[in-house]
Amino acid sequence: MAVRDSSPRRYADAAFEIATRDGTIETWRRDLDGAAEALEGSDLMAVLANPALPLEQRTDVARKVFDGLSAPARNLVLLLVRRGRIEQLPRVAAEFARLDERRQGITRATATSAMPLTDTEVRALTARLEQMTGGRIALQTDVDEGLIGGLVVRVGDRLIDGSVRGRLERLRNQLASGAL
Repeated sequence: MAVRDSSPRRYADAAFEIATRDGTIETWRRDLDGAAEALEGSDLMAVLANPALPLEQRTDVARKVFDGLSAPARNLVLLLVRRGRIEQLPRVAAEFARLDERRQGITRATATSAMPLTDTEVRALTARLEQMTGGRIALQTDVDEGLIGGLVVRVGDRLIDGSVRGRLERLRNQLASGAL
């Protein structure tokens, strides 16, 4: 069983606490998302995470690259570089975003369908999920042709399987157990 590193969550919790105290949640979120995007789309991660390069050189590079960030967000990036954890920045940014969405009452949901959903279907499904949960929904859509038809929706910890494949599997299990 793999142990999941909780340090990105701890960094995000600390940053979120500071951002909430200072009223700078939007600035932090923009800065962390931008920094994470800069790391993922370049060779920068390899440079900043390279222990063969002197720490002072890596922090100088980070200072120059992330000069446009607010001072607190830049300090978090530099802390991650110094602690040899810069590769966790994308997860820290994602966790910070999750905390902000929770603060706003937004729940993430994923709808997987056999064919791409139309804009009208996405709006209708979002409205139905918001009605079901009593909160705001941020819906992401995916396509899995193996579903044959229907939808599989995940809202938080709940899974709603309305796919043809799911129905066929349930029917097969009922037949195998003699429950029909």
